[in-house]
Amino acid sequence: MVQKRTFLMVYCLSGVIVTTWASGAIASRKTVRLQTSSVAEFGIDALRLQSQPYNLTGRKIALGQVEIGRPGKFGIDKAVSQKPLVQISQVFFRDTLAKTNANVDNHAHSVASIILGGAKHVPGVAPAARLYSAAAGTPKRYGQPEECLSAQNIASQNGGDVRAINFSFGESLRQDPRPKAVLDGNALLTQCVDWSTRVHQTLYIVAGNQGKGGISIPTDNYNGLNISFTMRLGGIFRKVDFANLGDPSGAGRAIEGIESNLGPRRAIGLTAPGSEISLLRLDGSVNTSTGTSFAAPHVTGSVALLQEHGDRQLRRSCVAGRGCTLPWTTDSRRPEVMKAVLLNSADKLKDTGNGFYLGMSRTVLDKSNNTWLESDAAQDKTIPLHIQMGTGQLNAFRAYQQFNGGQWDGSRPVPSLGWDYRAIAQSPTPQPNGTTVPSYRDYVFAKPLRGGSYISATLAWNRLVELNDRNQNGLYDLDETFRDRGLNDLNLYLMRADETDIRKAIWSSVSTVDSLEHLFFQIPSTGAYKLRVVMHRKVNEPIQPYAIAWWSVPTR
Repeated sequence: MVQKRTFLMVYCLSGVIVTTWASGAIASRKTVRLQTSSVAEFGIDALRLQSQPYNLTGRKIALGQVEIGRPGKFGIDKAVSQKPLVQISQVFFRDTLAKTNANVDNHAHSVASIILGGAKHVPGVAPAARLYSAAAGTPKRYGQPEECLSAQNIASQNGGDVRAINFSFGESLRQDPRPKAVLDGNALLTQCVDWSTRVHQTLYIVAGNQGKGGISIPTDNYNGLNISFTMRLGGIFRKVDFANLGDPSGAGRAIEGIESNLGPRRAIGLTAPGSEISLLRLDGSVNTSTGTSFAAPHVTGSVALLQEHGDRQLRRSCVAGRGCTLPWTTDSRRPEVMKAVLLNSADKLKDTGNGFYLGMSRTVLDKSNNTWLESDAAQDKTIPLHIQMGTGQLNAFRAYQQFNGGQWDGSRPVPSLGWDYRAIAQSPTPQPNGTTVPSYRDYVFAKPLRGGSYISATLAWNRLVELNDRNQNGLYDLDETFRDRGLNDLNLYLMRADETDIRKAIWSSVSTVDSLEHLFFQIPSTGAYKLRVVMHRKVNEPIQPYAIAWWSVPTR
């Protein structure tokens, strides 16, 4: 029999107690059904990638985790001495090795179990990945500087090759030392995340702000991915849970800048299963819990699966002394590429069987039971993200398909599905090697696109945050700060292949405040099309690297 229980998780953030409620069912191992797992087909469909013919388990891919506490490590902590079902590579207290039995936490352990749990009845997303985990500090004696130090330490592990870092924690805005602090992207930990993304080349996956009085910092970051969570509807994860932060429109404007980002910039990039998720505890028992804390690690683990596949492709594409050749280069490891791939492959609307909805597996609903097409993001070219679900729900298998399309630089017609990492300038800019960075880049589709089908395209780039490095050691130190140099403004256009005037674009994504553009648009008639990337406005550096991913339906 399943016993219902509600429990309270209490975290102390810089001396103030912040409480987060989670409710669920305490389930015995026998009641856990693999087919209903959030990792299986009704969730993110990652188990398919772990099986033949893909055999992707995150092998040799390093991931990171930063929380208030840390998971238990077999051989160090007594709490996991009997059932080492979650194999952690190394554990830390901030930037030093963890002490035996210190700072061990069930919440952190449960999050880690979603990423790489090894129990057959409660499988992790990437069971063979390497996970490096840090506890940011003991309650009442830590804050954003210590959290940033912990993140920097994790990002430097595995020889500096950590592909994604999971944040299933955060800090209340009430604890931010800035006077009249708001969620404007300038909290120290937020700037730290955006700086580290670029410097350490790692993608931060951040649990979205959840409910009144939540952990809103660093959900105002630009360069990472913030995750909301879905619950089951008809046994399938596909509806945004009511516990997620509400829409700040209308009467909710009072929470703008406090519980949601200041201004029109959206926080949530992606949604993932997070309601009544089966988890492993330190003692090896299974329980269920709910929240964005448990949605985020689904995305983090998926990065490991994709990166394992990318590294396999690189072994075939790269030759010592001659470099790598398209369609696979080391650009596949860049966080902007992973961000674009994950966002562009998300589920929105269930495909009817003709492929016009890009083979999507389910229709995802917001709290009001509306689809992505009924949102302002679908109607307004200046809004790339649905406020509750971002671009849709994570689908690990579709992300694999998107990534497997390979890299295409636009120098020749591109296939209907693929991605690229390139650079753009506001005006043509000569380079020392004799090349010129263009003022726009076109991706012309090799085959006509089918009228009535949809195209999905996502553009991602980074806000430029620099370290005020007082001692010039290249590292963040506890007494140091960051400098926000702003965000260059890039735009994305869907155009007829022979059109040159962006004012005649069929559709576009032209946000002035977001670090990404996304369009999901129905092709009006069968014909030749292209995507164009343009730098609309230079704010910092004259050359802006970006990643783009696209998925369309060609004629046969």
